[in-house]
Amino acid sequence: MSELKGSQTEKDLKEAFAGESQANRKYLAFAKKAEQEGYVQVAKLFRAVAEAETIHAHAHLRILRGVGSTEDNLKAALSGEAEEFTQMYPRMIRAAQDGGFSAALRSFSFANEVEKVHHDLFEGALNSLGNQDTADYYVCQVCGHTRAGKTEEACPVCGALPETYLKVD
Repeated sequence: MSELKGSQTEKDLKEAFAGESQANRKYLAFAKKAEQEGYVQVAKLFRAVAEAETIHAHAHLRILRGVGSTEDNLKAALSGEAEEFTQMYPRMIRAAQDGGFSAALRSFSFANEVEKVHHDLFEGALNSLGNQDTADYYVCQVCGHTRAGKTEEACPVCGALPETYLKVD
């Protein structure tokens, strides 16, 4: 059997994973829009195909050995979130500022702040791995701020009202 690491097939699997992942997110956004416009059946179709794209992405990721133990996955998530808020988003924020792209600046800034929160949540989960404490998680539908437990306060990142938080199961 050939070595996957460094091969064209590894590159192709990474590209396919990224493409399928993006298609999933895009189709879910399309489904929301179709629903808002009253096209319930089209929304169902977009959600069904989004689910299929997830199956493809997960298959590619498995072949890439991109899923490890929960401890390894938490460490990978910590690393990824840290890279986003220390490298990726600061670079994008500067470029949006320099270019005068205020909508992109706002989107990048919100995401950057929320990635720090995600990092802290993953770090807490890693530090308490094996502990059976339970919490419900809520996500602000404006900026993505994620919190353990319900809140009666405005979002600390974007200022949205508490009712914009959606419980995630």
